Amino acid sequence: MTLDFKLNRHFWFVFMFLFYSFSSFSQSDTRKVKAQFALGVNNPSTNGFVSDFEANTINFPTINLGLQYMLKSPFGAKLDFGFNRFSNINNTPEFKVNYSRINLQVVFDGSSIFNISNKIGTFIHAGPGFSMVKPLGNYGDNNLSYLNVLGGLEVHYGISDKLSIYIDASYIKGFSDNFNPESNGFGSFNGDLLTITIGASISLSGCYYCEND
Repeated sequence: MTLDFKLNRHFWFVFMFLFYSFSSFSQSDTRKVKAQFALGVNNPSTNGFVSDFEANTINFPTINLGLQYMLKSPFGAKLDFGFNRFSNINNTPEFKVNYSRINLQVVFDGSSIFNISNKIGTFIHAGPGFSMVKPLGNYGDNNLSYLNVLGGLEVHYGISDKLSIYIDASYIKGFSDNFNPESNGFGSFNGDLLTITIGASISLSGCYYCEND
């Protein structure tokens, strides 16, 4: 059983436990606890590959799943998981890479600063995490894991008190030192990643059984 499989399994256990825990109680503030789901694209840094390997500029998919808990305004915390896949451009060695990450982030609600509209919210998020890189195909045994730090900006548009749609731009800085293709394996990746996603943020708190005004 590989390290990244264990970490993915543990993350899903924690995610589902927190999801059911938060959804089982009611709070008056629908902004307190939210689940987030997003889909988009990614762009890996060119310096994250060994010589002759190069990925497409835009790759699909990027999938992000998270749980956000707002503490004393305007700060909160978020635990999230991201899955990314990218592959080679033409005329380079053929490869595909699955890049997964887990991050625990601080969230700052900047809506009062960037006061565009009462339906538009702006959130800045950043925090440390762990990246798990698994090449596919001919390089399937060349797994790599390392620490990262993520920073991003979300812009939300409120559909209702319990639902908003948002766009997120995030940059993931990897910390994998002394990468050696002979020992770490060709086809792997130890660089940075830019992701752009569109998603939905769904409230797990608030009064679900109250009549609408």
